[in-house]
Amino acid sequence: MQIYVSGKKVWQTKGEEQEEAKKEFIGHLKMLEGELGDKAFFGGECFGFVDVALVPFYSWFYAYETCGSFSIEAECPKLMAWVKRCMQRDSVAKSLPDQHKVYDFVLQLKKKFGIE
Repeated sequence: MQIYVSGKKVWQTKGEEQEEAKKEFIGHLKMLEGELGDKAFFGGECFGFVDVALVPFYSWFYAYETCGSFSIEAECPKLMAWVKRCMQRDSVAKSLPDQHKVYDFVLQLKKKFGIE
């Protein structure tokens, strides 16, 4: 839930508030990266429940990065390597929405709520 809330703040805010939101969001990702460690998946070598619960957030990463002008891969390379492993699974790759469509949706939301 914290990832959702802090990620939402990244695209909904500007200036100092956005910088604070980015720090908070990256902090949550770094915590997850620490839990992942050197394992292939959160449960070890097998794709499991935690992976299923977290990988959908990847669809929003491009929107967060673009709106917030930062790179998740630069900040959390092990987490992005995990995302790439997850995306190699057909069940994941075929079920997640396209990142650019999510970004377009975020732009629509920003326009609707006057956050431009």
